Amino acid sequence: MTGIEKLSTVRGFLLDMDGTFYLGDRLLEGALRFIGLLREQKKGFLFLTNNSSKHRRQYAEKISRLGLPLTEELVLTSGEATALYLREQHPGANVFLVGTPSLEDEFRQHGFRLVEQEPQFLVLGFDTTLTYKKLWALCDFVRAGVPYIATHPDFNCPTEKGFMPDVGAMIAFVKAATDREPDLVVGKPNRL
Repeated sequence: MTGIEKLSTVRGFLLDMDGTFYLGDRLLEGALRFIGLLREQKKGFLFLTNNSSKHRRQYAEKISRLGLPLTEELVLTSGEATALYLREQHPGANVFLVGTPSLEDEFRQHGFRLVEQEPQFLVLGFDTTLTYKKLWALCDFVRAGVPYIATHPDFNCPTEKGFMPDVGAMIAFVKAATDREPDLVVGKPNRL
């Protein structure tokens, strides 16, 4: 069986976004044609992104603006996957979150209280608003043994201007400062 024949038996596709489907505000060559083929052949697809800095609605809006009408139900971010996991295991927990305002909103929508003292869980996400104060507090909580979750392991996020440091780089920073790795890393390629 050829590769094309094998692909014809696949019912659904999980698609990456940043640097694979688009880069910055530009669709990559062949992206729309590929989705057209999937739809023509009635194949399911879901966009997955390790980028936890935005809500899935924002990603659906971006892809729609780039020329592919898309609903947010066809997007899953590592931030949402982390919130869903934590909600299933520990609904309503107090969370110290290192993340963007969009990720904070996502966690609040899932019923979490975001706190700066006495957290039950730590969540490290892709944070373009990162400050030294946030990193210092995170390291103090990690040293104190608070359960620690990272949204994904990527060291870099591809952009039109090159690569931007991502959560994996922050995990390395925290490990260097605390000698502790996250208890759980959620995003691709992990199975959660």
